[in-house]
Amino acid sequence: MNYKKLGIILGCAAIIATCAGIVGTKMIKSGDKMENTPSKVYYVKEITPENLIKIYDALGVELKGNVGIKVSTGEAGSRGYLKPELIGPLVQKLNGTIIECNTAYAGQRNTAADHLRVAAEHGFAKIANVDIMDADGEMKIPVNNGKHLKYNLVGTHLDNYDSILNLAHGKGHAMGGFGANLKNQSIGIASRNGKAYIHSAGFTADPDMAWSNLPQQQAFIESMAEAAKSVSDYFASQNKQIVYITVMNFLSVDCDCDADQTDPVMADLGIVASTDPVANDQAFVDMIYASTDPGAKKLQERIDRQMGRHILPYAESIGLGTTKYELIEL
Repeated sequence: MNYKKLGIILGCAAIIATCAGIVGTKMIKSGDKMENTPSKVYYVKEITPENLIKIYDALGVELKGNVGIKVSTGEAGSRGYLKPELIGPLVQKLNGTIIECNTAYAGQRNTAADHLRVAAEHGFAKIANVDIMDADGEMKIPVNNGKHLKYNLVGTHLDNYDSILNLAHGKGHAMGGFGANLKNQSIGIASRNGKAYIHSAGFTADPDMAWSNLPQQQAFIESMAEAAKSVSDYFASQNKQIVYITVMNFLSVDCDCDADQTDPVMADLGIVASTDPVANDQAFVDMIYASTDPGAKKLQERIDRQMGRHILPYAESIGLGTTKYELIEL
């Protein structure tokens, strides 16, 4: 799948006016009193293994049982995926398993065997076991009151996990505008067929048909939000926990799923963490639009061309989280 060319095609159809506005925030130091805080988003500027553990601990949530660590293992040839030496200490602290699902495009991660090989080449097998969750098939989980999706398709191994750390790499994306926790929980946790179903906004679960039946951009963006909420709802129905961390480094306009991923366009922003995926993604996006880095404009243009910000108010409207937050600097 050539994401660059596809992104250009989709961008022509995007209606930028529907993008969400930037939500203002108030930054306060850790330990200060907060009032009227819809969601807490913790922030640390320096990206280190120690600060990843620090920001996880700040959430005050103990992930229990069999913990899945949802990261993108990165397409062969990509460079921006979260490096094992950065995330390894946190993964090992949680005794976690790296969890992924196969891709719907014809790259080098669309079968379990190939995906495991790429994950090993990228160093993930050195820090934890790697589980391709749709290696043994897929299952349907409910999408409640979806506008586009009737259900979501996820790997059957998802049921093996008692809690999940949604550990996202914040960056641009040729189709979604940007990728962080919401994308990591929707496209990222969907099976190969589930990815096709989301990309086609519920038209087909056949990866061979999906790319020739792409919907209007707004429908795709909303389908990602619906899929992300289905995972959240499914875990909540079983009293299982998900928490969210986004590492904002290697800020390319391209996703880690792009084998030809371009260089970063702006400086690293840090790490954000929350129990609310919408608030965490909103904080990431707000930092991009508030940045004075000259290269930030390129990432802003990528996000707006693909209606990327629309996922935030839509996810809020379906009850996945809130766009309102306080940023707590550690």
